[in-house]
Amino acid sequence: MEGDADAAQNDQNAVQNLSDLQPSPSQGDQPPPPLSKNAQKKLLKQKKYEAKKAEKKALIKEQKKREAERKRKEWEEALAGVSEEERLKLIESRRELRKERMEKRSEERESKIQRLTGAKTHGQKIVIDLEFSHLMTSSEIHSLVQQIMYCYAVNGRCPSPCHLWLTGCKGEMENQLQRLPGFDKWIIEKESRSYIEALEDEKENLVYLTADAEKELDELDPQKLYIVGGLVDRNRWKGLTMKKAQEQGIQTAKLPIGTHLKMSSSQVPLTFLTHAATNL
Repeated sequence: MEGDADAAQNDQNAVQNLSDLQPSPSQGDQPPPPLSKNAQKKLLKQKKYEAKKAEKKALIKEQKKREAERKRKEWEEALAGVSEEERLKLIESRRELRKERMEKRSEERESKIQRLTGAKTHGQKIVIDLEFSHLMTSSEIHSLVQQIMYCYAVNGRCPSPCHLWLTGCKGEMENQLQRLPGFDKWIIEKESRSYIEALEDEKENLVYLTADAEKELDELDPQKLYIVGGLVDRNRWKGLTMKKAQEQGIQTAKLPIGTHLKMSSSQVPLTFLTHAATNL
């Protein structure tokens, strides 16, 4: 009972301190609306999930380490129990298997590079608008960075990948992206400028995907550049991307998410867009 009381007290303290995670008014042009109690609970739940996920990741890492040690011992015992001639044959056989695996990985990597490079010319262009970092907490930016990383990985496995743009990539957003392993080698377009500046000559082909749009897409136009708002906001900034697109005078549309998925929030999932762009 005492442990339950302590846990409850910790949860209460965490909820009370969530306001410390919100960006201060100096980070943007306007202060963010305060989190409702429901939003605070959701954020606390997310933090608990992330902590549990990290714990699970550490456990899996330890299990892999133990498994590798077990296999190493089995290999040493196998070598110790055979003649010198058989021992040399086993070692050579193992070397050949490793060589084959490395060659296969190299071929897959080269094929991926060729597909992503070809997408620059022939792929559907997808823009991720990263100009909202001042409206997000560090943990929300981290969550978005993880989505972008997963999006790039999924896109790289597609037979006909999209060509991805990251615009407004600067500040903490850029810092967190730079910490991703291999980010500098990603075959994408990285722009510190906004998409309006970077793609000024393509303005008539820009389409902002927002859940608040009236038009629903049933197919993607290869001539269009579809924009996704890079915003993890727990629904604090409803209608923000629609308002931005209207003020900039660019087209808007929404994906047929309701037809395929049940969503509890209004955000456009990046991974869904990647699949849509390669399969619609």
